[in-house]
Amino acid sequence: MLFRSAEECDLWIFPAEETLTYQIDVPALSTIFDLMHRYEPRFPEVAALGRASRRDWHYKKMCAYAKGLLVDSEVGKNQVIESYQVDENKVFVLPYIVPPYMHRKNNNKTVDKKYNLPSKYIFYPAQFWEHKNHKNLLQAAALLKDKIADLKLVFVGSKKNAYESVLRLVQELGLKGQVLFAGYVPDEDMAEIYRGARAMIMPTFFGPTNIPPLEAFVTGCPAAVSNIYGMPEQVGDAALLFDPSSPREIAEVIERLWNDDELCRKLAEKGKKRAASWGQPQFNQRLKEIIEKILTS
Repeated sequence: MLFRSAEECDLWIFPAEETLTYQIDVPALSTIFDLMHRYEPRFPEVAALGRASRRDWHYKKMCAYAKGLLVDSEVGKNQVIESYQVDENKVFVLPYIVPPYMHRKNNNKTVDKKYNLPSKYIFYPAQFWEHKNHKNLLQAAALLKDKIADLKLVFVGSKKNAYESVLRLVQELGLKGQVLFAGYVPDEDMAEIYRGARAMIMPTFFGPTNIPPLEAFVTGCPAAVSNIYGMPEQVGDAALLFDPSSPREIAEVIERLWNDDELCRKLAEKGKKRAASWGQPQFNQRLKEIIEKILTS
């Protein structure tokens, strides 16, 4: 029944990197989130155990069969064209928006107590993959020991391939009392952790863009992100940028955010303004335009 009904469709839209893009003979608009297996092959989560070749085969098929491809940024578009020689006219930029739960209000005192949050902290929401680069963030915190005695970092996210080594590094650097591991946090609590943070920092090596900077913008949390791939395009002047491979640069950014109230106020203001310029209504309109262009081409 699924395949029979497919024959009556003008266009199938796949919001994920779906194999049905090339398994069903219908016009398809599919999604490519990232090609980091090509651009960051040093990380085992995308390259080990034949993952890179499997991902490449999958994306080549998607690019060959899809009538349209959605990407997150101009950088993402250029990477798809460069990697798979795709016609630029079939690759469409549709930037991410925040999940709906980020707009909800919760009791911040309840959330503070639930996770035993410090009164002032730098927040990093990320699963513990190697590419998320918690280790350089910890090295940066170690550089600041003499300058910011009360510095606190709050990590949330599920345990992945870097988790145990991150725990060991905390011990080795003498940061045990400065780093809180809150574990997996349900959706309903995330917005309040952002709102309570001094700032959100994201030293990831992966892109092109990411969701946490957008979540920070919506909640009025000052943000700092890696200056690679599509992230400068994503944040504009609403976040600080740094080299994720440099603990020294990360430390400089943390020090500025920790000590400069006016900087944080301005970043929060710019973030909210940027969030207001690209939300669900704009996303919907852009998707409608993309669909109309595909159907009339």
